Amino acid sequence: MSAAVEQRIALPHLAPHAQAWGDATLPPLLALHGWLDNAGSFARLAPRLATRYRVIALDLPGHGHSDHLAAGASYHYLDYVQAMLAAADALRLDRYSLLGHSLGAGIAALVAAASPERIERLLLIEGLGPLGDDGSHTLQRFRDALAPRGDNDKPLRIFRDVAQAIAARSMASGLPAGQARPIVERGLVEADGGWRWRSDPRLTRPSAVRLAEAQVHALLRGIAAPTALLLAQPATAYLPGAPMQARAECVANIAVSHLDGGHHLQLEHPADVAAWIDAAT
Repeated sequence: MSAAVEQRIALPHLAPHAQAWGDATLPPLLALHGWLDNAGSFARLAPRLATRYRVIALDLPGHGHSDHLAAGASYHYLDYVQAMLAAADALRLDRYSLLGHSLGAGIAALVAAASPERIERLLLIEGLGPLGDDGSHTLQRFRDALAPRGDNDKPLRIFRDVAQAIAARSMASGLPAGQARPIVERGLVEADGGWRWRSDPRLTRPSAVRLAEAQVHALLRGIAAPTALLLAQPATAYLPGAPMQARAECVANIAVSHLDGGHHLQLEHPADVAAWIDAAT
């Protein structure tokens, strides 16, 4: 299997990083990872696709090796979409396929809606659009997000070694150690006394506003690319079947598949996910 090549993408106010697999002459496939993950999320899948695609797995802003946002800024879906469109421009990708997992799948869907003429295929794992809002928690979420926070000077946890960080990630996410390793190794930076997370601590803060579900549906109707959605079985708790089906019905050309496993299907079953991508394209 091919090794990843490290890549830095220069944007006017941000420098996302990426890992790339496959020859640069192959059709481009831009891959977007989930929340608090990084490009290592595709470390077991991308080499299996590298004979057909130039796979470019981005670290989203604030994640992995990518820059953190400036002081006072916050992380929001719409800003991620703008950053990904800018990254595609910087990479000179006039037309490309998109692969997204979880948060990355939500971002990928909105990128496809924003720029339908540029997206060849849309491949989504465990996500279709951003988390929506039914109105029941809007006010409290807004207040919680804007309330003064006392954690600005809280010291970051230091892990004595990589193994301890992997164990902590596995305990928090339920991801087995072997599957968590590529994400954790990319997500650490050496510090005095050990290792700490590279990711921006502000990523754990709640969003002040979410799109209403009706708005999400309206955006999904703007997707023109052939789309394939792969969902874990049994369903992930925050991706219940009925709402996901309602969202899928908004996309004109979509095929929905299911695979036994957990939320990180691309790490748990890379061969099966590669086969799903082959069948979808």
